[in-house]
Amino acid sequence: MKKIGLTKETIKEISKIKGEPKWMLDFRLKSLEKFLELNNPDFGPELKIDFNDINYYKRIDNKIHDNWQDVPNEARNTFNEIGLPDAEKKYLAGIGAQFESEVIYHNMLKELVDKNVIFCDTDTALKKYPELFQEYFNNLVKYDENKYTALNGAVWSGGTFIYIPPNTTLDRPLQSYFRINSKNMGQFERTIIIVDENSDLHYMEGCTAPTYTSDSLHAAVVEIYVKKNAKCRYTTIQNWSSDVYNLVTKRATVDSGGLMEWIDGNIGSKVNMKYPSCILTGEYAKGNCISIAVAGENQIQDTGAKMIHLAPNTTSNIISKSIACNGGNATYRGTVNIVSSATNSKSTVKCDTIILDKNSKSDTIPQNKIANTSSIIEHEATVSKIDEEKLFYLMSRGLTEDKARELLIMGFIDRFREELPMEYAVELNALLKNYF
Repeated sequence: MKKIGLTKETIKEISKIKGEPKWMLDFRLKSLEKFLELNNPDFGPELKIDFNDINYYKRIDNKIHDNWQDVPNEARNTFNEIGLPDAEKKYLAGIGAQFESEVIYHNMLKELVDKNVIFCDTDTALKKYPELFQEYFNNLVKYDENKYTALNGAVWSGGTFIYIPPNTTLDRPLQSYFRINSKNMGQFERTIIIVDENSDLHYMEGCTAPTYTSDSLHAAVVEIYVKKNAKCRYTTIQNWSSDVYNLVTKRATVDSGGLMEWIDGNIGSKVNMKYPSCILTGEYAKGNCISIAVAGENQIQDTGAKMIHLAPNTTSNIISKSIACNGGNATYRGTVNIVSSATNSKSTVKCDTIILDKNSKSDTIPQNKIANTSSIIEHEATVSKIDEEKLFYLMSRGLTEDKARELLIMGFIDRFREELPMEYAVELNALLKNYF
């Protein structure tokens, strides 16, 4: 079924199909009211979205399968093309695959079950773990923060729910893959991750969509809770098509001695506004964000990170690599805020951009605040073109100009690529070659 246009009736029908409790329907309707009240953000690129044309809910099956052969042909063929079943067999501890509005495939190794790890889609978590779900849902990212968190609150569907018990380490990553496959489609997954004390999780996320002549919308919300001495790494490679507005809110809270790492790759989309955030609430908590944003023809990448230091002796690092080509716009927009109580804290920000032609542009828009005298913020930003001397040197060694440019660009983003699993690094290389 499809639900196009956003009304109370749409919300009620979606909630009814999902069989949700009344409190969730009430939450959705409250979120809808706030969405209709709020305006688009007063910063960043202009957003021209016709909300009446968006398909807010579509599913192709009413089951979640644990065998690829049972997945409907349309979805199975798509996931086969991108190699998802093979990746699951080789190196993943568990995987979920969302097609349009619903997760249609989900599976994980038996050893995860034996460790009492919870890894399921968010709709299932609402039904099977209602108390745990309510404790963390809408707790870190509130529905009324902006127009698109409110929209997500009203029509959220699918996404990933993970709970890692105390003192648990996973040997292999968990992964989810999100696919928009229809014209004018909206995807609004909700992801909640809890990594309990002394535990460790690597979660990976991939996103794609085919290109249509009209726009689609992806407005997700991610809430991550990193408990005392725990570690979470969240790796994303998003390759949305050039007709997708990608407007995402991702936030983590980090307790004492914990570590949150965002490894964030932004290759596709028409307009991308994404700023993964860490709120460092416990002493000696750490937050890292290493990102790449590539803006090609008719693309705007408005990306960055936010680090909020609330406790003493906290540390954060932001490394941002941007590439603008073929008239694209790659902008870094970030915030570091060290409050008065976060004494002896340190943050390092390094933003590097390469502009490959005269029609492309890039801006760096940092907001750094420090409210005590014992803490340090270091900020460095560079904007450059391809080094002609290096290009000449490589060509003198027998490389063509295109191959030499490609080699220099790959070297520019090497710090990001080395943080990726091998399979993701290979995928990234293939995606980037389409741009240069």
